[in-house]
Amino acid sequence: MNFPKDIDLPRGIDLPCDIGFPRDDAGHPLAERFRDLIQNPSFPCVGAKAALARGQIRFVIGRDIGAADDDARMHAALMAFVCRYRARPELFQSLVVIFDRPGGLSEEGFEARMWDRLQALSDQDSRLGHAYDARVAPDPQDAHFSLSFAGEAFFVVGLHPGASRKARLFAAPALVFNLHDQFERLRAEGRYERMRETIQARDVSWAGSVNPMLTRHGERSEAPQYSGRQVPDDWACPFQRRAVELRREAGPIAADLRGGAFRVPPATRRSPSAADQTP
Repeated sequence: MNFPKDIDLPRGIDLPCDIGFPRDDAGHPLAERFRDLIQNPSFPCVGAKAALARGQIRFVIGRDIGAADDDARMHAALMAFVCRYRARPELFQSLVVIFDRPGGLSEEGFEARMWDRLQALSDQDSRLGHAYDARVAPDPQDAHFSLSFAGEAFFVVGLHPGASRKARLFAAPALVFNLHDQFERLRAEGRYERMRETIQARDVSWAGSVNPMLTRHGERSEAPQYSGRQVPDDWACPFQRRAVELRREAGPIAADLRGGAFRVPPATRRSPSAADQTP
């Protein structure tokens, strides 16, 4: 089923996991360069290496991190990513969004544009009626803060050409979306602390120092970690989860969907299936 781009589905109507979500841009040259970064023997994040080795990194290539051109496609990709994870909840899965431009951003410039995109994605999530993941807090000042899309919490890692941390340096602006559920599962299995220590030790070997912004979830808000910049103590995160009202026409659309407005009449069906039956 293909919905018009300007229709926001109301709360209570879930998108199926098999609709036409954006393609994986894994063949793009920027995706190849990102894989090369992870494959560098010294790259510190062993979680990213595990995801790449298992073929579990999905790519979306956007145009400009400072523009809204790709916001709808990015959010659709996040919904598809969540659907795939819930269907196959394997560890070490990431969604990577890379932007063609701009390339000459300062750390502050990248940070501002990153939060613009994350805010826009969150606003779209609210318009579609997705509840915030109850396991995390929507307030960026809260020690349990995390972003939430399609009901799943995410930790975001920003990379760009102007990053001061070596592990955050990349040829183009990029955002890596990692599911919080994976971190909690690693904790439950007793693997999280050992993996964290390994990454920190490798980061010191590669960059010469530990990232001063790193903290454990629940000790301090993770928001200052997203951009990779060492933010001052008085830094204020610009993110705000907004309660966006659904569009006026959402109610009639919901009624039409419940009434079977888009279902194929029995006489024209080629091969009846469970998907055609009235819920």
